[in-house]
Amino acid sequence: MKKGNFIYGIHPVEEAILSGQTIDKVWVQEGTVSPTLRAILGLLRDHRILWKQVPAERLNRMVNGNHQGIVAALSAVDFATIDQVISMAYEKGEDPFLIVLDGVTDVRNFGAIARSAYCAGAHGIVVPEKGGAAINADAVKTSAGALMRLPVCRVQSLYHGLKLIKNSGLMLAGATEKTTTMLSEANLTGPLALIMGDEEKGLSTDTRKLCDALFKIPMLRDGVGSLNVSVASGIALYEVVRQRGISA
Repeated sequence: MKKGNFIYGIHPVEEAILSGQTIDKVWVQEGTVSPTLRAILGLLRDHRILWKQVPAERLNRMVNGNHQGIVAALSAVDFATIDQVISMAYEKGEDPFLIVLDGVTDVRNFGAIARSAYCAGAHGIVVPEKGGAAINADAVKTSAGALMRLPVCRVQSLYHGLKLIKNSGLMLAGATEKTTTMLSEANLTGPLALIMGDEEKGLSTDTRKLCDALFKIPMLRDGVGSLNVSVASGIALYEVVRQRGISA
């Protein structure tokens, strides 16, 4: 059965997987797993679909019908690979320009960043499978439809995704308060991946160590912590536009 963005029940979820529908996440009821449900878990592993066990009460809150111990959320977008997005940019004769989100979990921030990225000419947005915002109808709505046009690359390991980007010839430039280099002083020309972290924790240590360049956005007044990550992303994205001398 289907309810909004959710599919539930063993056979509907199985059919969704086998038909190639893009599934965001799957929730499986804790406790004893039937042989039929165990076979579905094998399919999820084979297709590298993220799933987790939760109490039955949570599944009951998600859907009203007989979920048979499994609920799947359909993704609102199809996913691309990093290689595809980079190749597409080069085929257009353009320097690849990606934005990578490290730990950004708020759906509205994610949608707003995607909107700014699309308007600033980014070729794609990279997010981790775990620890990232849900890519759902709310995200698409906040993005004003940009997520239907901007390729989204979801990677199992952000660290390995960043290494792939780096090995493809892109510079990794991360936003962090742990640097003295201001945004306007960073060289953001050429093939580039702009990395934005969660506004509370910032970039993870592993991500920061991989970066070729670090920059911070100047704060002229103290007392408010940091900028909202979607606002900071918009500022950084348009610094890239400025440095590249891109005009509409």
